Formats: sequence, C-alpha cells, structure tokens
Amino acid sequence: MPVPAIIFPADPLNPRRPDPHFAWEARMVRELGGEHHLVDHDVLLAGPAEEAVRRVPRDSGPLWYRGWMLPSARYADFAAALTARGGNLLTSAPGYAVAHELPGWYDVFEGATPASTWIPSDGPVAPGPEELAEAAARLGGHGPAIVKDYVKSRKHEWHEACYVPELADLAAVGRVVERFVELQGEFLAGGVVLRRYEEFEGTDASAEGPAGASGAAGGTVGAGANGGTGVVRADSGAPDAGGRAVEARVWWLDGRPVLVGPHPDAPRQAVEPDLTDVRALVRRLGCRFVTTDLASRADGSGWRVVEVGDGQVSDLPRGIDASGLLASLIAA
Repeated sequence: MPVPAIIFPADPLNPRRPDPHFAWEARMVRELGGEHHLVDHDVLLAGPAEEAVRRVPRDSGPLWYRGWMLPSARYADFAAALTARGGNLLTSAPGYAVAHELPGWYDVFEGATPASTWIPSDGPVAPGPEELAEAAARLGGHGPAIVKDYVKSRKHEWHEACYVPELADLAAVGRVVERFVELQGEFLAGGVVLRRYEEFEGTDASAEGPAGASGAAGGTVGAGANGGTGVVRADSGAPDAGGRAVEARVWWLDGRPVLVGPHPDAPRQAVEPDLTDVRALVRRLGCRFVTTDLASRADGSGWRVVEVGDGQVSDLPRGIDASGLLASLIAA
C-alpha cells in the first residue's frame, strides 16, 4: 500500500526549500523515513493551482497537506490540480470545508461549544440591521457575544471589532460587525458569526508572557487566590486581558487523539483536557484529520470546544514533540 507523502509550502525566497515556519516538520518527516513535496502557497492563493503544484511529482499517490490556511474554494482547486497529476489529498475538498468553517462542524458540536449563529455573505459587506437583529434574537437577544467569520476573529482589535458587551444594544452590534467586516476586507471567510461569550479558567500572564487571545477570541482575567489563576471569558484571552485561558489543542486522526498539547498562543501551558465527550463528537464529524481547541470552564463544570479546525492547516505549539503525529500521518 502506498505511503502518504506530506506537502509543505515552499520558501518564497528559495522555492526548493520548505517555508521556514514548516522546515522543522519537513525535517522530522525525513527523519521518520517519510517523503515531502513543496507547493507555491502564494500561487495557490491567487494563481492557477496547476502552476502551484508543478513541483509535486506526477503519480505521487496519497498526500497530506501541512501548511498555511487556504480558503475552501482554493483548497478545492488545489485538490483538483493534484488529482490531475495522479495525486490524492487524503482530506477531500468537502471534508476540508466541514472542519475548517464553523457552519460545517457546528451542528455536530452544538451543546459542547458556545452557542453560535451566522449570516452568509458573498463578499466583504456587513449584514443589515434586520439581519443582525434576527441573528441576535437567535442567541436569546441579550448578553455578551463575540463577532467572527467562519474561520477567524479579530481578537487583537477586541473592543472595536470582536466583543459585543450586550446583544440587546443593536447599534453596538452593528458598529462592531461593520468594523470587523471592514478590517477583514477581501479575507472575510463565508460570512459573519455571532458567538456566545463564556467564562473560562485563566492563568497568570506572568507565566506565559504578554496576554493574547487564543482560540476564537478573548476576555478579561482576575487574579485568583493563589495569584496564578482567574477567569478568562470566551473565546479565551483578549489582548488587554492580562492572562490566557487554559486551552488545549488536540490532534485527531481517524477519530483517535494522536497529539494533545497546549494552544500555540501559550506553548508552555500544562494541559490535561478531558476527552471523554469530545471523542464521540469527533468521530461523528467524520473527518479524517482535525483539531479541537478545548478550554476549561471557570465554574469547574468541564471542558468546552472553542474551535474545530482542519488538521492540515492548524499550527503546532513551539517546542512540542510532533514525531508521533507526523509518524501517524505517513502511516495512515
């Protein structure tokens, strides 16, 4: 049976080498006895996919991708171009969209993740007041919320383009959404999402350096009795919060967790998430290679799924031993 190779983005300045961000992964694949190929990520985004994959050998067989995010439509072009050369991405274009975009995975994880609703868009145009009012009503019409698109938030513009203190204040909802859409511009993915704001357990920023949002967005932290823990509100750690959520990233291959570690925004955190309930949901989703970002609730009631992603475009935290993950991919 053919062994899968892994495709990485090429270094824009030296297209015969992997992008520096992924060079250590490519080196580890070689050390494990695997093979890797290179693609031109810039061309994948903006040019003919056939040109982007020209360095991938013909009849290369089964393939994984490990690289920068791609819009779902461009991933479909990528997959088709590889198929035309005799290659086969093991994550199909429909499977990529399911894991990469919130509407694709939300129904499966509903109840295990903050309540969400969305308004599709054909481009960077903010929804009108009536659409926003209807969306706010679907979340109960009051309380705080987060604004994002199908893939990303603007967590570093927390107050102006991410956090809505009160859904009942429809004028404020409109201002935050308009600013979010303006900043996303042509990179707006799919549409606008409103997502319930929840409180998660936090850690002292002194343990991790400057605070920064992880997962989908963030919140504020108050010091706990021991000076080391407090509260971070969903979706985990605003830039001015002073701390981060206790957040884990779990890598799943064929329904099995093959790597559990901290979120890349806080790579030195020690995390031990409870995967009991999540395991069944990942299997139900039916995607071969996915990640789940989990955060611990501030009230001690358990772990919540704050984000699901396609494993091919989910970043690894610095310093983690990814040999088991990469070995599993080339043995899949």
